[in-house]
Amino acid sequence: MIRVLLLDDHPVVRDGAKRLLEQTGQIQVVGDYGTSEAALLACRQQSPQVVVLDLSLGPVHGLDCLTELLLAQPQIKVLLFSMHDAPTLVKRALSLGAAGFVSKQAPPDSLVAAVLAVHRGECYLSHDLAQRIRLNADPGEALLASLSPRELEVFRCLVQGLSVAASAKKLGLSAKTVSNHQTTIKEKLQVETTAALVHLAIKHALWPGDFV
Repeated sequence: MIRVLLLDDHPVVRDGAKRLLEQTGQIQVVGDYGTSEAALLACRQQSPQVVVLDLSLGPVHGLDCLTELLLAQPQIKVLLFSMHDAPTLVKRALSLGAAGFVSKQAPPDSLVAAVLAVHRGECYLSHDLAQRIRLNADPGEALLASLSPRELEVFRCLVQGLSVAASAKKLGLSAKTVSNHQTTIKEKLQVETTAALVHLAIKHALWPGDFV
């Protein structure tokens, strides 16, 4: 029996996903939670083999939760399940260690297929996502991919509207360091203003939870 933990901020979605997965007879949902804090604690207590994670989970954003889960328990297979499925976001999630990504717009049986696949050690993308990633190449994706992990953190703070000083405090850096990163980010992304950075973030849905 495959032990699965469901993490989604909508109870109705969790209930539906639980019924769908357990009716296979191969999957046991050992818990379902609506916040990242509860999820991280539950993973330590429930020892799931697969975690189905929604990107809009709060208070920690889904990609940050993904990173924390894998740092704490590298053996867990984390499957992202989200309505936010821009190709850039999917690629970023996979680069951070996600075992797969299923769009909430995909047929329901895609979630079952995904859980079974990642449990076998395979990487899974729902069919619609795989096609879009192949067909919708965007020059902006290459530019965003050039940012270092620290630059991505600063980028995220800036597009949330944080000042240089506030970003520095949040990230534990000096204001000068953040300012230097800001300059480098704008050069790499070939933009001149913070508004242009926000436009890129929204266009590529890098951190959808910040905009919904």
